[in-house]
Amino acid sequence: MSESKFKPEDMPILDLDTSKTRVYEASRFLDSPETISAYLAHSMKSQDPQVLMKALAEVAKAQGVNKVAEAAGVNRESLYKTLKGGSKTRYETVQKLMVALGVELTVQPIAATTIKKKAVIGKP
Repeated sequence: MSESKFKPEDMPILDLDTSKTRVYEASRFLDSPETISAYLAHSMKSQDPQVLMKALAEVAKAQGVNKVAEAAGVNRESLYKTLKGGSKTRYETVQKLMVALGVELTVQPIAATTIKKKAVIGKP
């Protein structure tokens, strides 16, 4: 095998001014029921519960965590713990949270193209 000629120190350093940039926060854009629904529906397509919990956290942030906690019938600390992820959240808790956020889970058939893609890449 030949030795690599790449040297990290030869890479140019980009001098970018990021002083006027902000961290992206989805909550800044979640200002209507339609936008919130689309955001949560898209997050569910990942089939990763942590992605959904992060999305729910952003929606709760947009609507006010205290308000959402009260509407869901939980205290603020419990809501933060639930939204932090990492633990297995009960369906009942997610359902209460969804209602408090003004959205509901719905069921629809999976598109045939999605089923074919999953079969090709070996996912169930």
